[in-house]
Amino acid sequence: MKSLTHKASSFAFTILVVLLVVFPIFSVQAREQGIYINESTVNNTKDLQYLIDKSKEVGINTFVIDFRYMSPRYQENIELVKKNGIKYVARIVIFPDGGKGPQVSSVAYWERRYQLVDQAIKLGAEEIQLDYIRYTSKQPPSSKNAQNIYKVIKWYKNKLAARGIPLQIDVFGVTCFGDSIYIGQSLTLFADSIDAACPMVYPSHFEPYRKYATMPYEAVHSRLTALRKQFHGKIPFKVYPFIETYNYRYPLSEQQKRDYIAKQLAAIDDSGMDGWYVWNIHNKYDNLFLVLKNRKAT
Repeated sequence: MKSLTHKASSFAFTILVVLLVVFPIFSVQAREQGIYINESTVNNTKDLQYLIDKSKEVGINTFVIDFRYMSPRYQENIELVKKNGIKYVARIVIFPDGGKGPQVSSVAYWERRYQLVDQAIKLGAEEIQLDYIRYTSKQPPSSKNAQNIYKVIKWYKNKLAARGIPLQIDVFGVTCFGDSIYIGQSLTLFADSIDAACPMVYPSHFEPYRKYATMPYEAVHSRLTALRKQFHGKIPFKVYPFIETYNYRYPLSEQQKRDYIAKQLAAIDDSGMDGWYVWNIHNKYDNLFLVLKNRKAT
């Protein structure tokens, strides 16, 4: 009897191992690895297909895609993205160039921008990423600025939660160190109303820029470490930092650009974040693809 019980247990264990190998998706959640796609690219089927093919080769599983208006081609190519198993995150700008007082407090304005959110969800967006959800940088400093922006975020969060859609927000990299009283961004304040934050930790955005251009790992890692400290080590939302493929303020050779990308990715890995997004305004990602291909090979 003991022998039969032992054999049955061994058989059950073997089946469990096989299931975990064959169906890993049920036991391991894929890490978020994405690139930014502008509207020009998503409306160009040839360019988009190239990025889809290259992304699938190196493990990129998410496209953060601009959405300002829907065209037949846009709708068709969003379907192409989804058919290839790539997650569609719709990036929607709330206050172009940053909001001003009356605009930030206008519920009617929020509702007009929400029409874009609604259309993106109907197209199949799995998550919504709000950008420029802040005051203009010329806004006079005040602790109330973040409170006002929080009301906007909370409004969108309630709308999206009712539809089961997670909310991401883009924030300046400086918010990793604490509140920005000019633009009104505070991750500690926003924490209960977001599902993910995407701090733009581009080395090119920090001074002295010549120093950080040659220290991309330190630039990214120090900011993400500071962000974790704000929450005493336990961040209550997912973090997908935005990094860059080149430094627009400091010239780099092609090899230096690849090293620049690799070191930013290493900093995210070492800081224990939930994934990453990569920004290139022109959607030129060949250096990123090479870096990721080399990472897979090692």
